[in-house]
Amino acid sequence: MTRSVWLKADDAVGDWDDRRKRITAGLEAGVDWVLVDAADVGRVRELGDVNVAAFSDGDAQVIDEAEERPAADAYVVGKDGEGDGTVDLPNDFSGSADLTTLRRGDDRADGAYVRILSEEYEAFAEEAAEEADYTIVVGEDWTIIPLENLIARIGDETELVAGVTSADEAKTAFETLEIGSDAVLLDTDDPDEIRRTVEVRDEAEREQLEFEWAEVKTVERTGSADRVCVDTGSLMDHDEGMLVGSMSRGLFFVHAETAESPYVASRPFRVNAGAVHAYVRTPDGGTKYLSELQSGDTVQVVDTEGHTREATVGRVKIEKRPMFRVVAEFEDGDRVETLLQNAETIKVATGEGRKAVTDLEAGDDLRVYREGGARHFGEAVEESIIEK
Repeated sequence: MTRSVWLKADDAVGDWDDRRKRITAGLEAGVDWVLVDAADVGRVRELGDVNVAAFSDGDAQVIDEAEERPAADAYVVGKDGEGDGTVDLPNDFSGSADLTTLRRGDDRADGAYVRILSEEYEAFAEEAAEEADYTIVVGEDWTIIPLENLIARIGDETELVAGVTSADEAKTAFETLEIGSDAVLLDTDDPDEIRRTVEVRDEAEREQLEFEWAEVKTVERTGSADRVCVDTGSLMDHDEGMLVGSMSRGLFFVHAETAESPYVASRPFRVNAGAVHAYVRTPDGGTKYLSELQSGDTVQVVDTEGHTREATVGRVKIEKRPMFRVVAEFEDGDRVETLLQNAETIKVATGEGRKAVTDLEAGDDLRVYREGGARHFGEAVEESIIEK
C-alpha cells in the first residue's frame, strides 16, 4: 500500500501569510497533497509542485473553468456543509446535498470531508466512501475506535484519509488494525512535526526483509569484467548497502563504501555492486540488471537488520576491473554466487561482521536475501528456471 500525507491549509489556518508558511514547510518536507480553499489553488501552484485538493461547494470546478482559474487535482465537499456539521445531516441520506454532489459522477467533487461528531457521522462517512475517491475523516477528540470502524467497513473503493495533528497520531493511523488508513490529513504549523509525519509515512511504506545465512564455499580470482559502482543521491549509514547477485533467488548484502581506507577516502553514497550482468533489488520488490541502471532510477537500500528505504541513482560508473567469484551455500544445499571486484574496499556482511571481500574465506557465513521463483524482466514469476 502506498501511503500519503495531506496537509490542511485552508482559511481555518489563518490569513494567506500563515497558510503560505505552512504550505512551504510542507513542500520542503515532501508532503503529497495540500488541501486548501478553491481560491488558493493558483497560489499553491506558484509555490511548488504538489498535488492540490480544494474544498468545494460542488460548483468550484465549474467556476474555475468559467473564470479560467487553475483547477485543483481533486475537489472535496463537506466544508461548510453536512460533512463538518455546519448543515444538519438529513434523516435520509438520499436527500444529502454533499452525497448528491458526489453521485453526479462528474468532476465537481472527487472527495468527501467528514468530521466524526457521532455515530451518525460515521455512517455518513461510510455512505460517502461508496462514491468518493478520497474520504477524509476527522475526529474531534482523536480516538482510534471510529477509525477502526471505518477501516473495517470501508473497502478499496476509496482512499481513507485520517485527520491527525502530530506524527505520533499519524503513526497510529497508519498502523490501526494492522491495515491502517491510506493517508493522513495533518493539521499543524510546526515544520518539525510536518517533517516527522513525512518520515512516519516513509517508515510505513518500507519493506522489511528477512535474511538467511549462506556458507562461503568458493572465493576465486576470475578475469576482469565490467564492474558497476552505483552512486546514489543519498548518504548511507555504516550498516547499509544493497542486495546484488548473479542469481535472482539469492542476493548478497554488499556494504556501502562508508569505511575509511588507507588507500581511498570513504564514499558513503556508493555501493561497488559487482559486474554488469548482476541483479540489484529495487524498491518495488523487483530487480534490475546493474547494466540497466542510470541516473534518476531508484534502488533499494537495506541495512543489516533488513530495514529498507529507496535511494535515487545519481551516477553509474562502469569500469573494467579484476573480479572475485564468490559461491555460497544454504543449509538445504542450494548454491548462489556473484562476481565482486577484487578490492579491499568492497565489504560484505558476515557472521563476524563487516568483512572485505579480499579477506573472505571458505567457511565464512554471508548474509543473503533469499527469494524463491524466477525473474522475467525483473518481475518474479512462477516458472522453472536453472541458474548456474
